Amino acid sequence: MKIGLLGCGTVGGGVLDISRSLPGLEVKYVLVRRDRPELGALAVTDVNAILADPEVDTVVEVLGGLSPSFEYVSAAMKAGKNVVTANKHLVAHHYNDLVALARANGVAFRCTPAVGGGIPWLVNLERAARVNPVKAFWGIMNGTTNFILDAMHKNGADFSEVLAEAQKLGYAEADPSADIDGLDIQRKCVISANVSFGMLLSEADVPVLGIRNVKAADIAAAEAHGRVCRILGTGRKTAGGVAAYVEPAFVAAGSLEAAVDKNFNMISFDTEYTGRESFYGQGAGRYPTAYNAVEDCLDIMGGVRAFYTGSFDPAVPDPAGDAHPYYIRSSVPCPLPAETWGEGALTRPLSVKAAHDWAAGAKEADPGLFMAGVI
Repeated sequence: MKIGLLGCGTVGGGVLDISRSLPGLEVKYVLVRRDRPELGALAVTDVNAILADPEVDTVVEVLGGLSPSFEYVSAAMKAGKNVVTANKHLVAHHYNDLVALARANGVAFRCTPAVGGGIPWLVNLERAARVNPVKAFWGIMNGTTNFILDAMHKNGADFSEVLAEAQKLGYAEADPSADIDGLDIQRKCVISANVSFGMLLSEADVPVLGIRNVKAADIAAAEAHGRVCRILGTGRKTAGGVAAYVEPAFVAAGSLEAAVDKNFNMISFDTEYTGRESFYGQGAGRYPTAYNAVEDCLDIMGGVRAFYTGSFDPAVPDPAGDAHPYYIRSSVPCPLPAETWGEGALTRPLSVKAAHDWAAGAKEADPGLFMAGVI
């Protein structure tokens, strides 16, 4: 296999390193945006050098973002080249377009590293869903936010202090919005839901609550009731369709999710025949993410052409079909209060739709509102 590698940052560098150790894989070109003399003859600045070369059969995209990534990947498929990507934003936003282009041009399209980094999540989800209907998935899908919440529990530190530490360690970007506002998890949730249920959800179908406003008082309230705060992406088949959402959650202190520390991820699915299966590991990073990109290349070399699911039915979003109590700290009176939890209150069970709709309105009066599902 001869590869055209789009991007050579953290993950791209890992792909290049790993591929050099494997017989049969050769990175022939590396698309770069600036001069990279250490890459020698591999470096090109024009994607057309890759697209026009008939020897290149697979393009690995690790540029990130939507543009020019979408244009490059689309052109690669039209040129008859397989595509592997780690770009969850690209896949979530252009899901239907990309799977349709791959089918129309008879090429493989794989994106295992886009959800879970080094965790082989999508390939196992694909394998399970073939004969074992998936009823639900949920999990910790972002290492930055898990690092922050774990440190707040262990050290009693404030959010801003831990965020600064995460940025210093390279776990969080200079602009951490995609992580702390839950958008990174939202994109992974879209992809996971579509593969799990063979549907076509979009980002707009997945309501999101982030952790930007979490305070030490909220962590204390969780601990006082035998719980640990995490932020989860969830998808569930309901009587009315599919409920998929992202929100902080107070999970039981003895749960598997509560034990996931530092910047690790853990994602689980519940299936009809086998029940719960969970996948734990590094959710990001140079070699974990690059490893899954290279695994996708090896799968394609072995003959894999199909996407993770062959079903692309229009989805019926049903956020009203899932319900649980919520912890709410806000100056706005919370709906259906049941009892006081420290500076906040516990509600009686609310549907995800009702809770997120209420939070969207309440934030206008109280921008510092924090809300977490109690599950």
